[in-house]
Amino acid sequence: MHSLPTIIQGGMGAGVSDWRLANAVSSQGQLGVVSGTALDVILARRLQMGDPDGHMRRALDHFPVPAMADRVWRQYYRAGGKLATKPFVPMPSHAKEPPRDLAELCIVANFVEVYLAREGHGGPVGINYLEKIQMPHLPSIYGAMLASVSYVLMGAGIPVKIPGVLDRLATHDPATYPLYVAGAQEGDDTTMRFDPRAFVTDDLPPLKRPAFLAIVSSHVLAATLIKRSNGVVNGFVVEGPTAGGHNAPPRGKLQLTNGGEPVYGERDVVDLEKMRALGVPFWLAGGHGDHERLAAARAAGAAGVQVGTAFAFCEESGLRADYKHALLAKAKAGTARVFTDPVASPTSFPFKVAQLEDTMSDQAVYEARTRVCDLGYLREAYRTDAGTLGYRCSSEPVSAYLAKGGASEDTVGRKCICNALMANIALGQVRGRGLERGIVTSGDDLVSVTRFLPPGATSYTAADVIARILKPA
Repeated sequence: MHSLPTIIQGGMGAGVSDWRLANAVSSQGQLGVVSGTALDVILARRLQMGDPDGHMRRALDHFPVPAMADRVWRQYYRAGGKLATKPFVPMPSHAKEPPRDLAELCIVANFVEVYLAREGHGGPVGINYLEKIQMPHLPSIYGAMLASVSYVLMGAGIPVKIPGVLDRLATHDPATYPLYVAGAQEGDDTTMRFDPRAFVTDDLPPLKRPAFLAIVSSHVLAATLIKRSNGVVNGFVVEGPTAGGHNAPPRGKLQLTNGGEPVYGERDVVDLEKMRALGVPFWLAGGHGDHERLAAARAAGAAGVQVGTAFAFCEESGLRADYKHALLAKAKAGTARVFTDPVASPTSFPFKVAQLEDTMSDQAVYEARTRVCDLGYLREAYRTDAGTLGYRCSSEPVSAYLAKGGASEDTVGRKCICNALMANIALGQVRGRGLERGIVTSGDDLVSVTRFLPPGATSYTAADVIARILKPA
């Protein structure tokens, strides 16, 4: 690995940790990380918006297979941008065996994001994926590696097969990944396959294998990954329940507070002595965005900290400006609140939601939305009665989910995270009833994020965050 970073910028998806933010952090000598979630849709929609600054075109011009980049450009680019009242073009959802044009889009989109994040500096750049979103893994990781990504980070699951995937793709060799299929029986083929040479026919030199950092919530999981992984795990990000995005469920039987949030207890506290004993570098995440917490993390044996929330609300993040400004104003007024929603995400993992008017955190907005699942990143693969593969999502129309064998109780309170995350970055779909609404995820640190504001300022930069964490206030 490169010399270990002190600060890892959290991979907040989709598109909040975009190339601009990662570039700004890496330019400061720390580890900038792009979110790898839904980059195919994000690139397609940026091109439909007309690529006004020309950044996508510039990155596409450096893709090693020009014909593939040209196919993506011709399919999605709209000169001058689409009309604001027109919807984005529909796209196929990922499946065990995706159509070729979707796989190509994944490869190209991941390349573009990493390429732009690496541009203009010599620092390392990482990319963050969710293990729960399995179906795009193989082409996405390959695209990032074509752009010389330095780190791959992954959480929301137990990614024991990712190290081996990195080893295989580094030499452009075929790679496989096991797809979780509900109800799968012995003998069912649940293996996803990807052959880089089916897409990149020209001879290419071997790629540098990126370091792999697994995001874990316990020393037990970290030890399991070291023991069971099919390749080297280079480090861990140890994430607590105060971090934004998806949290690991509490250990033991789920209990809720009077306000409806999961209760975390002593069993959920990571034993840092046992983490040190593993002999692998680790970083602490969740409420560690200040100098004192960094010092404490180092004293406990950590290489540094991962920080998400502070970067999510800085100038360079991809979060749309009105959401950013509204939540900063709430933090300044002392009214900001983050709710750990036990049911919002179709993954069944608790999901941190910043409370903000006119977003999906508002119950009235949620109830007024017609349920639709047309992006499908959080769909679950399941075995049908006929023995074939089907796909379902607990946030899709209830009747459709029940017809696929889903349980009605699993649909209660489920929100379409996929469409909401696109709305967070001003790429929301246009519906007959208007634009999709966002759902802003944030760590508990939102309430004090205004400490990064310079005197008299109403916004702050990634450099302000890094300076504050590295130096005493």
